[in-house]
Amino acid sequence: MPNPKRRHSKSRRGKRRAHDFLVAPSFSICTNCGAQVIPHRVCPNCGYYKGQQVIEVEET
Repeated sequence: MPNPKRRHSKSRRGKRRAHDFLVAPSFSICTNCGAQVIPHRVCPNCGYYKGQQVIEVEET
């Protein structure tokens, strides 16, 4: 089994580990309908953003 010939530097190790610490997206609560929404986005349930209706959503 091959072994590394030289030691890897701290920066090289850090570049490899850069994407190991991704976090799940946070959610906020829609002020109109109470659904969980990604912050600073229009609510997909009711179409409201900051208390104003921005898009028309068809009810199913």
